[in-house]
Amino acid sequence: MTHLGTVTIYTDRLCLRRFTAADSGAMYKNWASDERVTRFLTWPAHASSQVTAQVVAGWLPSYDRADFYQWAICLRDGGEPIGSISAVDQQPVVCGVEIGYCLGHRWWGQGLMTEALAAIIDFFFTRVGFLRIAAGHDLQNPASGRVMVKCGMQREGTLRQAGRNNTGIVDMAVYSILAAEHQKHNGQSGADTAE
Repeated sequence: MTHLGTVTIYTDRLCLRRFTAADSGAMYKNWASDERVTRFLTWPAHASSQVTAQVVAGWLPSYDRADFYQWAICLRDGGEPIGSISAVDQQPVVCGVEIGYCLGHRWWGQGLMTEALAAIIDFFFTRVGFLRIAAGHDLQNPASGRVMVKCGMQREGTLRQAGRNNTGIVDMAVYSILAAEHQKHNGQSGADTAE
């Protein structure tokens, strides 16, 4: 694998880029304070913009690491973040990575998360060299699974009472895609990177 860090990635409608300290207000407003967004996440809705600012400040030094991947999801025609997508776990021994994501409620149902996930999958396979990409969701949140399927991921099964989020202990659906499957599913990349 060749780790490249959080490089800027453009899709038809999105710019995926590093967070800056100036993004914390938009993050708080657009999704981090919204319990509809955080319901199935492992962290609670932020009680104040100061909490969000601390979270973002904690990420910034990690951008110096080539194996740190934390993107702000922004509309291409507007600058502020509307969500985030990241590598939440890596398994170097098997060249695997797990992806997590969230998107502000106002932007649900427009295919934007599918577009962001597809771009990150392509980046991780074609540029970094991961061999397996995984993601999971609470069974009570099937919309997240539909995003994964649209990106060519296959459901591997259900892990019973294997996750904990803001609703409690939950059953988790697990999905994955392998590098060879991505080539068949995608054909060619729909994303461009700018380093």
